Amino acid sequence: MITQEHIHTLQGREVHDRDGDKIGTAGQVWTDAAGLPTWVSVRTGLFGLNESLVPLQDADLADDRLVVPFDKATVKDAPNVDAAHDEPLSQEEVDRLYSYYGVRPHDSYQSYQAGAAAGNEYYADRDREPRATDYEQGAGQGDGHYGTRGDGIGDDAMTRSEERLNVGTEREQTGRARLRKYVATEHQSVDVPVTREEVRLEREPITDANRDDAFRGPDLTESEHEVTLHEERPVVQTETVPVERVRLGKESVTEERTVGGEVRKEQIEAELPGDEPRRRLG
Repeated sequence: MITQEHIHTLQGREVHDRDGDKIGTAGQVWTDAAGLPTWVSVRTGLFGLNESLVPLQDADLADDRLVVPFDKATVKDAPNVDAAHDEPLSQEEVDRLYSYYGVRPHDSYQSYQAGAAAGNEYYADRDREPRATDYEQGAGQGDGHYGTRGDGIGDDAMTRSEERLNVGTEREQTGRARLRKYVATEHQSVDVPVTREEVRLEREPITDANRDDAFRGPDLTESEHEVTLHEERPVVQTETVPVERVRLGKESVTEERTVGGEVRKEQIEAELPGDEPRRRLG
């Protein structure tokens, strides 16, 4: 259950639906006339001032998240509000929101309405109109103001708030790298020395050293001599040998990138006695 103690802690929290899906980020908080947190705006995109409103009466906090009892599509299509203007909700807007979500106002607010209606004669004598049916917007992040406008109750101080950019990083997959090995065939030429035998005719004169061999045998004969020749031929064979190892490695490279976004801040104008121009704070 969301109570008054939680008002200042809601802004910036992640808002999730009943199924656990993230809807967006909590923005401003509206309290009812009794001071109870009743509506919260949800930013569903990075930019844009229009925010969807969600009732808080059945919402809860779980694991630092604001969980609402509606689905994501219902919240995104809900009536929205221009969060740039710090204005209370009109009764027409409140009735339209309750009708859209199919919920009833909190009992404390219904009791307040009844009391306010009964006291209209007293308020009629004042210089202002009663605002018992208004909801007031409270600035989040610990600097909220809440209550009904014009009831004369509360702090005289006005809190000025502003948004700040919270920048971080998220890790995402950008690509995949892989190694693939395949067989490629190429032609190689290698010079190989080979040896062959050739016939060479050798003639030698008759000398005292070979005379005996020359006159051995018959004087005139017919004969044949045969010589076998040899030569080498290149033989090609292949063998597989490892030549190198290849692996994939990763390294982190840090670079700076500039990001920007739109932020809103509240400004306060002061009208002081004796000051002709208005003073602007912030």
